[in-house]
Amino acid sequence: MKYDFLIVGAGIIGLSIARELRELYPAAKIKVLEKEPDTGFHSSGRNSGVLHAGFYYTADSLKAKFTKEGNRQLTEYCLENNLRINRCGKLVIAQNESELETLYELEKRGKANKVDVRLLNQEEAKEIDPNAKTFKKALYSPTTSTVDPIELCRFIKRELKKKNVEFSFGESYVRRISDNKIITSKGIEHDAGKLINTAGLYADRIAREFGFSKDYEIIPFKGLYLKYSKSDMPVKTNIYPVPNLKNPFLGVHFTITSDNHIKIGPTSMPAFWRENYKGFDNFSLSEFLNIISWEAQLFLTNAFGFRDLAIEEVKKYQRKYFIGLAKKMVYNIDEKGFKEWTTPGIRAQLLNINTKELVQDFVVEGDKESIHVLNAVSPAFTSSFPFSRWVVENFIVK
Repeated sequence: MKYDFLIVGAGIIGLSIARELRELYPAAKIKVLEKEPDTGFHSSGRNSGVLHAGFYYTADSLKAKFTKEGNRQLTEYCLENNLRINRCGKLVIAQNESELETLYELEKRGKANKVDVRLLNQEEAKEIDPNAKTFKKALYSPTTSTVDPIELCRFIKRELKKKNVEFSFGESYVRRISDNKIITSKGIEHDAGKLINTAGLYADRIAREFGFSKDYEIIPFKGLYLKYSKSDMPVKTNIYPVPNLKNPFLGVHFTITSDNHIKIGPTSMPAFWRENYKGFDNFSLSEFLNIISWEAQLFLTNAFGFRDLAIEEVKKYQRKYFIGLAKKMVYNIDEKGFKEWTTPGIRAQLLNINTKELVQDFVVEGDKESIHVLNAVSPAFTSSFPFSRWVVENFIVK
């Protein structure tokens, strides 16, 4: 079976790249392979649904380059197609004097990235959300929104099908045979003019078969949220803490979902195999041994503060402690309202095996035959449309 473009993985990045390719090459034969029954079964359907504004990232990063524009494009896309979007904004709050410096740094980054962010005093922050509790200042982002990620992914899929992009669900990549010939779980050989690897948690493995990802290994981190089950709305906007800028995680925060529910989270727990969602589901001994080996090294050396992070994350298994982190950011909330855990997600976080650091920015490697999206972590969902255009323009059209 021959295709001009064969995309492995039907998450938001795979879908967005297919969308760009179809726009540029109306007659091209494009196929998307996905091992699950539909799109959105992993990171793309299990994320917070937040459309980030783009103020967390240094101006020289790809994340800064694409997040603001991605927010605008996805917002317009949702509005044009009557997809759910909650334009509730975001407050980043400080809890003490030392966190104010990071808050000022976030404002500086936001301004450098030409993002609409504003420093507010305590009274101004209360006008946005009377329950938001901050120390002296808060950073307000009016363009932060939330969407339903599964609804969005499946709408794009339907749009692509109408434009004759072929999908094969329940069919996974198995191995490379030669050049751009691969074999799938259905025993079918596929020959691609260009293979595009957007396989998320398994992107590094596929990339190595094509001679890439030599310096990287994906380390999975599990994210869990607690949903507020009571009928009142004690929080009106997304409320985030000041993050630790040394790692890519944003800390436990309040999210207002697209259907106007409140949840707190996520955790950033080191996982022990790539699809370590619940119990021993999807357990892989080889993955376990490989990942636990890397995590042991990071723990012993405390690379990028991994030991501190792991110890902190273990504490979050205690519901009272987990809720307590969120309670610090508001004046009043009934902790008994947080009863229901949402579907867990796994972050496919890239580790540089040479420096023993988590890679903060997007990473793409490739040549004239294949492209490998290795680090499409948050805010990849927000950035998906302009990021995918950049991938196509720099690795296909150039």
